[in-house]
Amino acid sequence: MTDIQDYVKEQPLEVRTFFALVETTAALVGASEKYWSANGTNGARIRILVEIAKAGGSILPSELAARIGVTKANISVMLIPLEELGYVRSSSHPEDGRKRTVALSPDGERLLSDLLPGNRATIVSRMKGLEEAEMIQFLALLTKLQRYEE
Repeated sequence: MTDIQDYVKEQPLEVRTFFALVETTAALVGASEKYWSANGTNGARIRILVEIAKAGGSILPSELAARIGVTKANISVMLIPLEELGYVRSSSHPEDGRKRTVALSPDGERLLSDLLPGNRATIVSRMKGLEEAEMIQFLALLTKLQRYEE
């Protein structure tokens, strides 16, 4: 039987780096969530609205689910409060009436227009610990890590 202490002390560089990345990411996401919460919403809802906007304002729920990494059932549940709040609307697909599309409403567009600048300023402020060249290098390293497959 392996001693648990082998996994909690004196970790290899790869494991220490991984956990440093996780902890830093959690702190940055926490700062972003604090901003969203202070403005009466949350990052998950904003992420959905942003993905719809990135798709041109309208998208199939299945495609939206794939973009944010949730199941089709979960995206359906996540869209309910956004529709109730008037930030999105769903309608029949223009070419296939069996499908539904979800679109940003004018209120959803206004919410993004009002809140995204402040959130982006929060993120920029938190990233000031790195110089521009360091951020470019860090982004390149993250991209390399994302592309690596065993």
